[in-house]
Amino acid sequence: MTIELTPLPFEASALQPFISERTVRLHHGGHQAAYVRNLNNMLDGDTRPLLEVINDAQGAVFNNAAQVWNHEFLWQSLSPTPGAPSLELQEEFDASFGSTDNFLTQLIQAATSQFGSGWAWLVHDGSGMQITTTANADLPNLSICKPLLTIDVWEHAYYLDYENRRPEYLEAVLRNIVNWQHIDNLLPQRSTNHA
Repeated sequence: MTIELTPLPFEASALQPFISERTVRLHHGGHQAAYVRNLNNMLDGDTRPLLEVINDAQGAVFNNAAQVWNHEFLWQSLSPTPGAPSLELQEEFDASFGSTDNFLTQLIQAATSQFGSGWAWLVHDGSGMQITTTANADLPNLSICKPLLTIDVWEHAYYLDYENRRPEYLEAVLRNIVNWQHIDNLLPQRSTNHA
């Protein structure tokens, strides 16, 4: 199976003014496309699904496969028309972080504190939401948690627009273009039995 570069779910210019069209094009059509090309060259006819490759791989194969997956998840995490968190999602944020604003503040702090390149994630472990960070191409352990949101803190994600001002990038993106509907769709179903 050949891994394909998944098209963006929006126009490259749609995230402006928070992420420029130039950054989106370079990020998706440059960096992510290179991970796809590199991975296909290394897989050489391997037909396994991407997550299977990630689970079994090491070194360069893992790095490229994980970066393809992480970037596909990133683009789903963003929206030019973000709306607002649903009531159920707000309740989850209240239970796990005290409020939606506290969640955003904690995610921004975690992403800012990630040393070097990596990712910050909102995950659900079955009992509640947590914030975690991963270095380089790593992703959360999918056997124990479900990713709900990610933000890329590799410099290529923000340097053209924000230079070395990572906190400013995080504030702009996470407070303005999070795809709340995507998170809501990924939430584990809660029991409706109130017995």
